[in-house]
Amino acid sequence: QVQLVESGGGLVQAGGSLRLSCAASGSIFSLNTMGWYRQAPGKQREKVAAITRGGSTDYGDSVKGRFTISRDNTKNTVYLQMNSLKPEDTAVYYCNAEVQVGTFFSHRPLEVWGQGTLVTVSS
Repeated sequence: QVQLVESGGGLVQAGGSLRLSCAASGSIFSLNTMGWYRQAPGKQREKVAAITRGGSTDYGDSVKGRFTISRDNTKNTVYLQMNSLKPEDTAVYYCNAEVQVGTFFSHRPLEVWGQGTLVTVSS
């Protein structure tokens, strides 16, 4: 199978920055689109940002201009640089990946989620 392990969450003051990382491991034939989602208490999970294998990016309206998503295909890792953080950015951030699991001769698509990392922004 495939696992996603996130790191980099924590407590930061408003206006500060954090960088999240998500590393994929396991029976990976190819990693396609990777992304970050977040869920605040009492709210639905929302898309923060996504990046294709080729580097095309997409952002949620609330984070445009403040967050930057990037990836290192050699390390099967996606990053989220978060700047100018606001208290409303407080949430559990989840990594997501569209994966082809298996080998060259036999693989299948799978959507994988990480366990989440908490980001808390104090005012």
